[in-house]
Amino acid sequence: MDFLYFNVLGFFCYSVFNLSFFLSEEIQDEYRQRNNGQNNLVRANDVFFAVHAFLISSFTLSQTFTYTKDENQRISSPAKLLICASIIGAFLATLAVEFQFAMWIDLMYYLSYVKLLISIIKYLPQAWINFRRKSTVGWSIHNILLDFTGGTLSVAQLLLDSYLSGDWSGVSGDPVKFGLGFVSIAFDLLFMTQHYILYRDRTDYYLSSVDEERRRLIVEGRVPREEDVE
Repeated sequence: MDFLYFNVLGFFCYSVFNLSFFLSEEIQDEYRQRNNGQNNLVRANDVFFAVHAFLISSFTLSQTFTYTKDENQRISSPAKLLICASIIGAFLATLAVEFQFAMWIDLMYYLSYVKLLISIIKYLPQAWINFRRKSTVGWSIHNILLDFTGGTLSVAQLLLDSYLSGDWSGVSGDPVKFGLGFVSIAFDLLFMTQHYILYRDRTDYYLSSVDEERRRLIVEGRVPREEDVE
């Protein structure tokens, strides 16, 4: 559940960041003031990615309120604390802007850093679970492969845009895009190492134990065979 809530909050923050950099003239002017008159490198595909991810994450989270789930499946206290702290931080940053201690672009950067922090945190539990179980059975690698591809292309686009514009401040001007790509690539490489190298045994010991127990009960005559039931 923590993962779902983190995704919604993270992609909401990232959507606001990208939309403001792409559409807001005020944010764009503030960016130019800080980067020697250069334009930011947020593109339409960055906006689409963030908004699309937010909508899909929100839809996925909404399903937990509709479909049956285990009573123990609830958001944890540390996750609640982090989410509340992020919201309070955004409120304080807004007050700082209103009282002219900061600029609107600073609030946008704050939201982007929230997304970066959440991305780091949300990967850690799965990496730890894989390590503790010494197995990746029951967990799909396909999303990781797609994530790795997206992270690589995202970083490549940012570097290519900076190169073509002759302005490498575009990287420092959007550190979270570079950071998200780097974090995704790093964790994806870790997950691929776990899946393809360290824990290559694909035996599902839980299902194996269930099948073995059923066979024992059939031999003892305590459970009918399938052909007998038919």
